[in-house]
Amino acid sequence: MKKIAIPVLLALVLSACGTTGSKDATVEDRTGGSSVTTVDKVGAGAESTGVDGAGVEGSALPGDQAAGDPRKEPANALSKRSVFFDFDSFVVKDEYRPVLEAHAGYLASKRDARITLQGNADERGSREYNLALGQKRAEAVRKALAVLGVSDAQMEAISFGEEKPRNEADTEEAYAENRRTDIVYGDE
Repeated sequence: MKKIAIPVLLALVLSACGTTGSKDATVEDRTGGSSVTTVDKVGAGAESTGVDGAGVEGSALPGDQAAGDPRKEPANALSKRSVFFDFDSFVVKDEYRPVLEAHAGYLASKRDARITLQGNADERGSREYNLALGQKRAEAVRKALAVLGVSDAQMEAISFGEEKPRNEADTEEAYAENRRTDIVYGDE
């Protein structure tokens, strides 16, 4: 009896794991078009995937995204991403106005773009004080951009305090590098 039951059970298990026929899979084109292509799993083997490549036309490799992006051109003010502050200050200097105007113009033209303003401080002062100072620096840049027309929904201000120094040396030049707000775009 056992000799018959084991092969029957094995056949039942294998038949339960087999395919159930030709169910169709749906492929949605998310490249901008609204077409939906249905692919027959049985016929989709090595010959065709059912996608004709029409929606791939506009796509590019990540390295190609830099081409034509004004934020990546070194001569463009948009490539400048830091606003530096004096010691124990969160006043945005006039020298950064062209940089902020450039970013405000870019954000106004790209309503779906988002930025994070990351406030930083040098290591002098307590950790809590530097967190608060970094937040004030980020908020100062956020307010300057808001005055230039950037929507609050496009900006977030956060503070790293002294936790993310750009220069870890104990010199005045290093401290000056660390007293800043960085403008970071969400799509980069």
